[in-house]
Amino acid sequence: MTAATQHSSGDILADRRADYARLLAENGDYSGAAELMEQALAITPDWAAGWFRFAEYAEKSGQKEAAAAGLAKVLSLAPADPFGAGLKLAVLGASGVPSAPPSRYVEQLFDDYAQRFDTALVGRLDYSVPEKLAALICEHCPSTTFSFVTDLGCGTGLFGERIRDRASFLEGFDLSARMLAKAREKRLYDRLAQADLTLSPAESGVFEAGLPRGRTTLATAADVLMYLGELAHVFTTAADLVASGGYFGFSVEDAADGEDYVLRPSLRYAHGEAHVRRRADAAGFAILQAWQTVIRKDAGEPVQGRLYLAKRRAS
Repeated sequence: MTAATQHSSGDILADRRADYARLLAENGDYSGAAELMEQALAITPDWAAGWFRFAEYAEKSGQKEAAAAGLAKVLSLAPADPFGAGLKLAVLGASGVPSAPPSRYVEQLFDDYAQRFDTALVGRLDYSVPEKLAALICEHCPSTTFSFVTDLGCGTGLFGERIRDRASFLEGFDLSARMLAKAREKRLYDRLAQADLTLSPAESGVFEAGLPRGRTTLATAADVLMYLGELAHVFTTAADLVASGGYFGFSVEDAADGEDYVLRPSLRYAHGEAHVRRRADAAGFAILQAWQTVIRKDAGEPVQGRLYLAKRRAS
């Protein structure tokens, strides 16, 4: 018997029931799919991915309590939560909204997505943050060549493509090794490395290997903050990166007035403008410009966001 993996329970009979459950779900019979997954999990009760699949089917069949119980089981079996079960529990209203997603979940999400990321976002979801953020920066700084640009959450380099000709030195950080590998293939960046923006500046990886603070004239976070809830760490990191008089350009999904941040069914966070401005101000940034615009589609519907350009105040 092989070790249980995300796709296999390690037991032939359980996998067979799980395969039948998937077929039922693909045909819209989520109740039947959940029942078959229960049978599979009776055989392999320690299969975390199986419990996550059961919770998905249970939720779609209207069995929210059963879905929540399945997600709690996932967390007990996989505390690092590569499935985002804690986020799903919050969306179901069965727990509070976490201040940040599990790092392992975000890393695995984008590792899995890396190969098709550019095509899916630009081709199917009308993703427009890189070009719009670059346009906002260029509008405010039309003749500036930035001596040092740091692309936080650089992904495959979609924003890097838009800023490369304005950057004397371009570095990128991302949590996903596979996204970094795709960015490396484009030969845009002078330096690429892993970093976790949910952590404090000292722990994040942005300043490892002796990389100095205050080295950056422009830091950016294009389509990154929606994978963070509380923004204090990322603004502190940006403040430590950006020299006095330098810039920080970033995007958020737009929450309703009065909201600090909310977790949406997409498992992305949306941020209220007042929350963004408070965090920016506390970190020493003055917001120069904010632009409300559609940033992508989700299930065919436009997603409203805001693009910001902030300037680091003199220390």
